[in-house]
Amino acid sequence: MGKVVVMDHPLIQHKIGIIRKKETGTKDFRQLISEIGNLITYEATRDLELDEIEIETPICKTTVKKLGGKKLAIVPILRAGLGMVDGMLSLVPSAKVGHIGLYRDPVTAEPHEYYCKLPEDCDKRDVFVVDPMLATGGSAVAAIQMLKEKGVKRIIMMCIIAAPEGVDVLTKAHPDVDLYIGALDEKLNEHKYIVPGLGDAGDRIFGTK
Repeated sequence: MGKVVVMDHPLIQHKIGIIRKKETGTKDFRQLISEIGNLITYEATRDLELDEIEIETPICKTTVKKLGGKKLAIVPILRAGLGMVDGMLSLVPSAKVGHIGLYRDPVTAEPHEYYCKLPEDCDKRDVFVVDPMLATGGSAVAAIQMLKEKGVKRIIMMCIIAAPEGVDVLTKAHPDVDLYIGALDEKLNEHKYIVPGLGDAGDRIFGTK
């Protein structure tokens, strides 16, 4: 059974407060999204496996820890998910990066695939699916299903802001997936936007609105 973890770290909460402000400009918004992605990654990688190896320091031989288990992959849901990737790679620079392109139908709010490019060995990796917003949950559910169809066994979903409706949809569709959330908001409005949210994350990251 997957777990749902809502971040309570003061730095994460502080930075989320800034990106919620409508007057926060593109440069600062983009930088903060990356920083928050970095901080959530720190928590989401807490359970990574470790091996012990023997090394020699300038003083003597000793045993140290190194990452073991499966290698990692980061798969942002386009386009907003791209904003979190650099912050994550600063902690796990050897991770491979795939991309899944989904758009939400403005009428039905259902996700539609338009692009998918994944590492060839993604089925041998622990995969982090990232999207700043988990609103209806449709895109996340579809992206995770695509990965499972490629043979991926362990999937971790990371988002910065989530609506309860999206969390419910995702955990019911994929109960085996761990979910890490920066902030759990109140609800979705009639247009399927998160309240209070921060608007359209993609537009604010790339300055397209």
